[in-house]
Amino acid sequence: MEENKGKVCVTGGTGYIASWLIMRLLENGYAVNTTVRSNPENKKDVNFLTSLPGATQNLQIFKADLGNPESFDSAIQGCIGVFHVAATIDLEGKEIEEIVTKTSINATLGILRACQNSKTVKRVVYTSSVSAVASSGNKDDQVVDESFWSNIDFLRARNRLRDSYAISKTLTEKAALEFAEQNGIDVVTILPSLVVGPFICPKLAGSVHVALAMAFGNKDLNWYPLHAVHVEDLARACLFLFEHSNPKGRYICSSEFVTIERMYEFLSNNYPEFEVPTIDSLREFKGREKYDLSSKKLLDSGFRFKYGFDEMFDEAIQCCKEKGYL
Repeated sequence: MEENKGKVCVTGGTGYIASWLIMRLLENGYAVNTTVRSNPENKKDVNFLTSLPGATQNLQIFKADLGNPESFDSAIQGCIGVFHVAATIDLEGKEIEEIVTKTSINATLGILRACQNSKTVKRVVYTSSVSAVASSGNKDDQVVDESFWSNIDFLRARNRLRDSYAISKTLTEKAALEFAEQNGIDVVTILPSLVVGPFICPKLAGSVHVALAMAFGNKDLNWYPLHAVHVEDLARACLFLFEHSNPKGRYICSSEFVTIERMYEFLSNNYPEFEVPTIDSLREFKGREKYDLSSKKLLDSGFRFKYGFDEMFDEAIQCCKEKGYL
């Protein structure tokens, strides 16, 4: 455990990405304030956070809710940095898109105002998503990078089940960057692809469930082909951008392209106990539009990915088995 480097805030602490990031920040010598949503009817299990190495001395947990932006103020006070990871994720289309988007934007701007008022926060790292670049509506796009923005009109017209998430992420990231520019706040956004790997939170990580759809016997394979990144690489990238001397704007964070054929071969060769669909049935699967996703900007800044396809999926499967999900 390194000596204390200062205090940072991580929003949405019980989530997959945030909890892993908290673990790594503590290991790297930071004191951490984190926020969890208050829910009296279903008390959040935070034992997996409070039992982390260094947590007794260097982790404080605050109650905060995206629907009440001011509730984040106390967690941000005295921090040198904020990792805004908390998000409203509705992949089943239960919430009205406009409400999800409004909540996300208002919360993010409220958090940025708290950072501004704190007089101590030097940088904010906001976790966006590649869904904010991946749906321009132009089928001629070959390589998608940080210059791209998803087309809101295209997404709303397409009206797929999960498009509300892409709309929310796109408009929230735009609002955050615009606010930062207007108010002189140092905000960096990181855009991960589907996050895969082990998890320390007790609940099955949604992105892991999606990535391992075939292993779980889920017939909904409409996420394929997909881009993916190991959770450890994402946490490392967040810390890298926070500590970087002069990062600018947006950074895509994605290391692997996963076709449905590649996943079939991996599972068939390594995990014969899973009843995966036949290769003939998978050949009939049309899947999503293919596109290349570039992490060149992140790599050019000096970051290097450590984990590849086999590691992210082997570790995810092992974790799911250990926790009783597979």
